[in-house]
Amino acid sequence: MKWSAWRWQYNDDHSDSPSTPTPTDTSTPKANDAMAESLAAPTHPALAAHAMFALITRNLQEYLGGDELKKTLNERDVKVYWGTATTGKPHIGYFVPMTKLADFLQAGCHVTVLFADLHAYLDNMKAPWDLLRLRTKYYEAAIKAMLTSIGVSIDKLKFVVGSSYQLSEKYTLDVYKMLALVTEHDAKKAGAEVVKQVESPFMSGLVYPLLQALDEEYLDVDVQFGGVDQRKIFTFAEKYLPHLGYKKRGHLMNVMLGGLSGSKMSSSDPDSKIDLLDDEKSIRKKLGKAFCEEGNVDDNPILSFLKIVIFPLMSLKGETKFVIARPEKFGGDIQFDGFDAVYEAFKEKRLHPADLKSGAADALNALLAPIRKTFEDPALVELTKKAYPAPEGEKKSGGAAKKKEPSAKPEKPAVAEAASSSTTATNDASLISKLDIVVGKIIEVQNHPDADSLYVEKIDCGEDEPRTVVSGLRKYMTIDEMRDKHILILKNLKPANMRGVKSQAMVLCASTESTVEFLLPPPGSVPGDRVFFPGHEGTPDKQLNPKHKVWETVQPEFKTRDDRVAVWKDIEFTTSRGVVTAPTLVGAGIK
Repeated sequence: MKWSAWRWQYNDDHSDSPSTPTPTDTSTPKANDAMAESLAAPTHPALAAHAMFALITRNLQEYLGGDELKKTLNERDVKVYWGTATTGKPHIGYFVPMTKLADFLQAGCHVTVLFADLHAYLDNMKAPWDLLRLRTKYYEAAIKAMLTSIGVSIDKLKFVVGSSYQLSEKYTLDVYKMLALVTEHDAKKAGAEVVKQVESPFMSGLVYPLLQALDEEYLDVDVQFGGVDQRKIFTFAEKYLPHLGYKKRGHLMNVMLGGLSGSKMSSSDPDSKIDLLDDEKSIRKKLGKAFCEEGNVDDNPILSFLKIVIFPLMSLKGETKFVIARPEKFGGDIQFDGFDAVYEAFKEKRLHPADLKSGAADALNALLAPIRKTFEDPALVELTKKAYPAPEGEKKSGGAAKKKEPSAKPEKPAVAEAASSSTTATNDASLISKLDIVVGKIIEVQNHPDADSLYVEKIDCGEDEPRTVVSGLRKYMTIDEMRDKHILILKNLKPANMRGVKSQAMVLCASTESTVEFLLPPPGSVPGDRVFFPGHEGTPDKQLNPKHKVWETVQPEFKTRDDRVAVWKDIEFTTSRGVVTAPTLVGAGIK
């Protein structure tokens, strides 16, 4: 996402039509700092309605229903809710809505936080049914710890678990009424940015937006707040709630914090995020690897993090000065007065990426320290283990390796030994996370100078330089059919010389005896988007050791399903943007 997409929204006169997205504001970072400072003081009981409106809508990317919101503010306090599906562990991106909850409370709003446990299950079973209760408890503890860490009194908030009312007779009847009104097209469109999209979707994913719309009525609110990725669900609610005799609500949308590698920060993509409980060393390591090109202010996740999270939190405390600590031999500490100063210094290359990352790491670690302290409680340690159990094969025994007991059964043949030579403590469930599969874009294709069956490609995989890849696709595809295609590559194989050209990765294709097709990344994919396998996330090896036979062990269970979705065993090839498919082949192998 480019920097222009982060610009803040303050204008009141062009955001009341659900059919027309509000234009992004073109105010400068300096204007945003001034606004933040002017609104940082504690709310007075006699705060004027226009000032409350400015506080409620500051730093939003968009809002719908502004006129009705102003009218309500002139009459009484506004009731607003924010919901979160209890899926993967919350990450630092959750501080974006937390800062807005603080704004709402300052403006005198009555705020409800919904732990949407049923939604977590409906969204492709991201939270298994038997873990729903435990993950809901984890989310409640994490969200409360986050709010406390930024100085928000949780006594002023109302916490609700979705299943506490979504299984009632009245709610269930309204769901059936919605099912009788809503077309498949509208339901699928509403969830397009939130629910995992596949060619043949489960009914659960189609029902998801219906429940979120009904929640506005059953939580008795005036406004729903969420990320801008929820916009289609919000406009869906505005269209269909009146059909049930319920009023249309307003909607507030915050910006989405970009992932460290450029895509949306996602609880399901370990490479895109920093977890709330990551230790100081891990945070510095992750930020150190984040994309941060010198002078680049348009595509910079570190600057985005400072703008969207750190400086708004500072404004809540009335602070504007941001200090980057440096040893005296490197010039000593650097102090910036407001985000605008950081932005301009980096743009003009007066602030080095390493210093920017260091300052961001210090600020983030200070923010997360009290949360980590809270989760040192033995009860929360145990809750974390139960809510997010390690995949089989990654669970540690906690002591010395147990001596193998003799067995009456014969040993399994040596076919399994390939996976265990130097990875004896793991099985293929943990091996799959060692593969570094990413989206690539073919930018150049040439015939191999010394091999009639080979092509030599230059492939952009989100790194500083494209990789050279040699592939045996010459008899299956023309150069024109390959050029500019988005594909998948396995990039951590050991480089190999292929007829005099060193190949630095392998292109993944679905294939039968007569047909070979590229695997298709989901729409909107960009080079570098990582493929992962839900439930088996982990950090890939920098380079696979050929002796460990990782690829040879897991590849035989790569295939395409009847709906053309690529799977390992029964687990989908997944990115933060959706699932990977083949153009036409079903039941085909992948290699």
